[in-house]
Amino acid sequence: MTYRVIDLFAGVGGLSYGFAHDPEFEIVAANEILKPMAEAYSKNHPSVKMYNKDIKDFSVEDLTRDLALKKGDIDVIVGGPPCQAYSTVGKRLIDDPRGKLFQEYYRILKELRPKVFVFENVKGLLSMQKGELIETISSLFASIGYHLQMKVLNAADYGTPQIRERVILVGTLSDKPFTYPKPTHYNPELGSPKNKSLKPYVTLGEALGDLPSIKTGECGTHYSKKPQNSYQKLMRENAPSEIVDHEVPKNSERLVALMEALPDGGSPKDIPEDLRPKSGFANCYCRLWWNKPSTTITRNLGCPSSSRCVHPKDPRPLSTREGARLQGFPDNYVFCGRRGDKHLQIGNAVPTFLSSAIKDAIKDYLKGKHNPEEKELTLF
Repeated sequence: MTYRVIDLFAGVGGLSYGFAHDPEFEIVAANEILKPMAEAYSKNHPSVKMYNKDIKDFSVEDLTRDLALKKGDIDVIVGGPPCQAYSTVGKRLIDDPRGKLFQEYYRILKELRPKVFVFENVKGLLSMQKGELIETISSLFASIGYHLQMKVLNAADYGTPQIRERVILVGTLSDKPFTYPKPTHYNPELGSPKNKSLKPYVTLGEALGDLPSIKTGECGTHYSKKPQNSYQKLMRENAPSEIVDHEVPKNSERLVALMEALPDGGSPKDIPEDLRPKSGFANCYCRLWWNKPSTTITRNLGCPSSSRCVHPKDPRPLSTREGARLQGFPDNYVFCGRRGDKHLQIGNAVPTFLSSAIKDAIKDYLKGKHNPEEKELTLF
């Protein structure tokens, strides 16, 4: 049996990546309002019907007209409305234009009635409006018959070379409990785990070590060495003959000197005072660690004055391709538009390894496999 999937607020396909690469799932349609993102999604997933439109203009009528699909034909919906929509308190969200994105997600669930939906968002959603917002969201989903479970998952626990925590809210029409995926990796800084099958976190160095060293304003097109580990091998499967997007903007001499002075994992407080920036937050102009996972990648991954994104060895920020690798996108994955567009596509994505773990858990659920002993959940 093949399960049909709809991808909302699709971006370049991070949250749906696992579903797209499992033959037991078929992503039949996706919606993404930003044109460069929609173009990138279509280049990577040409068989998916892409609707490049405002979510309020997307409905079951489109699916019926174009794909002969109707209510009840979709098994899974995945998506995460941008958190900018969550700016009001309590039930006023439903009547506030700034809450329209979330309201549209709810509307489409109501129209299509999938067996399962996955809603992803930033961890900060849980504390917005002192917790009232997530309760409002949950109540709205529950009002149309969905049983909800929620958990914060860290992408590093599933093999991503990046610390990235996300709220994963799962809704099911059946009342049988959904089991979240169990971690496959652990943080070695916390000691050895009881579960000896777990692997240590994948480090930035393990993820990027085969990419060539480049300096400010440069572009690297050839791998510096053969794959050194399973992560690099996976990233290079079906890769083009030349590396794409391994490039960085040109920075000023003063900024380069600042970055050169940073030690591994260092910040401006670790360098001579005359090189320190005059302003900026504590995590600005900071170097990443070679032997640790990356901190959370953002759309500003190429801007040293943003949150920690300076390469551990070279005096420059991360390249576009390095950012993609730290999100788990293989080297043949295509991004579209200008550099800023590509960085937005990468920074906004859900890591592919987290997507694959969620996909496996959804598949087990749809096939009737679940573990009622699963704990550490918030139930609604």
